[in-house]
Amino acid sequence: MADPAPAQELSYEAAREELVEVVRRLEAGGTTLEESLALWERGEHLATACQRWLDGARERLDAALEGDEEQDG
Repeated sequence: MADPAPAQELSYEAAREELVEVVRRLEAGGTTLEESLALWERGEHLATACQRWLDGARERLDAALEGDEEQDG
């Protein structure tokens, strides 16, 4: 199996979908300690990538709202 794409290169939707799968696999159990650690690390990277997407979206929304307020002001 090929190495997964770096989390920061994934779209928000792809990162979130993979994160859901990682959580499902961890909750299901049945993996070795090494596999569980690898899944956990991948999940951390995916969660960070998702948070960056959300933070960026919030910044863009805030900037757009500020621009609207300046035009109305």
